[in-house]
Amino acid sequence: MCGIAGIFDLSDQRPVPEEVVRRMTRAILHRGPDEEGYYFGAGVGLGMRRLSIVGLADGQQPVVNEDRSVTAIFNGELFDHLAKRAELEARGHRLIKHCDTEVIPHLWEENQAGMWERLRGQFAIAVWDEKERRLQLGRDRFGICPLYWTRQGDWLLFASEIKALLASGMVPARPDRRGIDHIFSFAALPGPITCFEGVQLLRAGHFLDITGARNGHTAEINERAYWAMDFPDMGDEERGQDPKKLVDAFEEVMLRSVDMRLKADVPVGSYLSGGVDSSMIAALACHLKGSSINTYTIRVDAPEMDELDAANLVARHIKTKPPIVQEFRAQDAIDTYPELLRAAEAPVVDTSCAALLMLARRVHQNDQKVVLTGEGADEWMIGYPWYKVAKILDSLNVIPGLSDIVRRGYLRLNNVPQYEREFRHRVEATIGGPSAWIDAYGIITLSKLRFYSESMHAVREQANPWADLQIPLERSKRWHPLNRGIWIAGRVTLAGHLLQAKGDRVAMHSSVEVRYPFLDEEVFNFLAKLDPVQWKLRGFRDKHILRLLAERWVPPSVYRRGKVIFQAPLDSFHMDPEPPYIADLVSEESLRKTGYFDAASVRHWRQAYRQLRPRSLPRLSVEGGLAAVVATQLWHHLYIDGSLTDKLPGASAANSSTFNLV
Repeated sequence: MCGIAGIFDLSDQRPVPEEVVRRMTRAILHRGPDEEGYYFGAGVGLGMRRLSIVGLADGQQPVVNEDRSVTAIFNGELFDHLAKRAELEARGHRLIKHCDTEVIPHLWEENQAGMWERLRGQFAIAVWDEKERRLQLGRDRFGICPLYWTRQGDWLLFASEIKALLASGMVPARPDRRGIDHIFSFAALPGPITCFEGVQLLRAGHFLDITGARNGHTAEINERAYWAMDFPDMGDEERGQDPKKLVDAFEEVMLRSVDMRLKADVPVGSYLSGGVDSSMIAALACHLKGSSINTYTIRVDAPEMDELDAANLVARHIKTKPPIVQEFRAQDAIDTYPELLRAAEAPVVDTSCAALLMLARRVHQNDQKVVLTGEGADEWMIGYPWYKVAKILDSLNVIPGLSDIVRRGYLRLNNVPQYEREFRHRVEATIGGPSAWIDAYGIITLSKLRFYSESMHAVREQANPWADLQIPLERSKRWHPLNRGIWIAGRVTLAGHLLQAKGDRVAMHSSVEVRYPFLDEEVFNFLAKLDPVQWKLRGFRDKHILRLLAERWVPPSVYRRGKVIFQAPLDSFHMDPEPPYIADLVSEESLRKTGYFDAASVRHWRQAYRQLRPRSLPRLSVEGGLAAVVATQLWHHLYIDGSLTDKLPGASAANSSTFNLV
């Protein structure tokens, strides 16, 4: 795993400022503390920081082909690189290293842009073809490894993290209010829009093709998809008449996926929450690798959220060592939040992400660089509770429109603001039909009506965040509604939240690589073809096929256990006594400076939410909105204007001014 950065002269006339590339690369040292490497050519500069995991002795980057006409830098892992290496050598290519990166320039020679669809793994890659004067940037299918880019005049800059772009001194840190509106639409930032004006996130499964101006041609930047999530037409899904054969086949696919992700020249650990997803991954890993694997879990000081007993039970069952425990309290969320936002580079609504940041730090303290985790199971196999709520509400539509009447009546009775009746219909038209996620995201979306300032309401009225997702509309109209939900879950919650604020960004902040067996293309393709009613949400049993498989591997209390959404209390920011930096961030003066929120409304709801029934949807909506307000103000302080507070806790206090690495 690495961090990559670079710059390209679109005018094809100027030398690259080498010090700019070096500054960008140093800004992401945490992504690769082991080594650095650079390439400078006519009009292009590439830099990387390496976290050495495969090919420890000779895995230095950049890597080149035989005549040095193709150069590549790479962040991630190619899990089938040994097979690719053998294929290339059989066709006459000469490979001299032992790392996965080396196959990339040779695959480019063979396939050019067709290379991307042949890669299997998690990656962000830059390939420079000197003969063609062509730069291509590409990202893995599910968006595990981040890659940002921006055009500043005739310079194109890219990097694994936005802080590297800012460190160039060529990219001004200005807010993009559309990105903030995405946070208040999805509690996530799915891209390509970010919270920084002019900075884009390259979408998962896409590559950017870049050529400079030469021989009378203008510079071109074209984004193309090499892979996209797809599902059978509704009614054409595989029903699988023999459950045992189907579960056997799923087991084989999962074993291959885990086995590939265990391959490394350093020890591989595993996160273990005690839920069915991470427990299955840990069980398969121990089966393949032996019982010496380190597992890591979080212990929360809220009894209803504490999963340590379940994690210990699983560890005993699969005969591995007891989990290494990271304690996490509400105060830790407060103290760690500035560091979390420095890692995520965006407002983070989910306070539990701070726990994952601390857990990755614990992995690093135990001298490990790689862990497996269970993200993706809930997305691919309908593991979220709102699908069940939607199923109940949809059953009311034996009387046409009754479910909508019930939704709106519930909000009215609880004095919750709501959008006009046509809002839901517009969203459904944008994504191709009904989806459970409209209600799920609606909890945070209502916060726009409560908290937005006039200028943010102007953004809301002009923007359509759902359209920004770019769902393939004609295809989605033909999918089962549950598969439409899977697409949205993968595009938004997975790519825009779990892989950012709970995955790569918080783990690599501590130089830890996270690997995701459920995010294997073979696993996805196997599950995508299955009937979602028969094998995923069967009645009210979610992840049905996974639970059938888990019966073979984990204790009954684990495979029967319902979904527990791990989160820290959303009211942590408003505890008594009030954290000083929070008070500063949401003061009338600070709210006026940023201009995103209505100060009177924020002040009112910071007191009034306490009168709402704990854990009720109206209270969760207010708490989530307030958390988003605080997170946005903190993000603005860290990256845009460092004058909102001088009371950040701990190590962050020393760097409480605007983020600046120039």
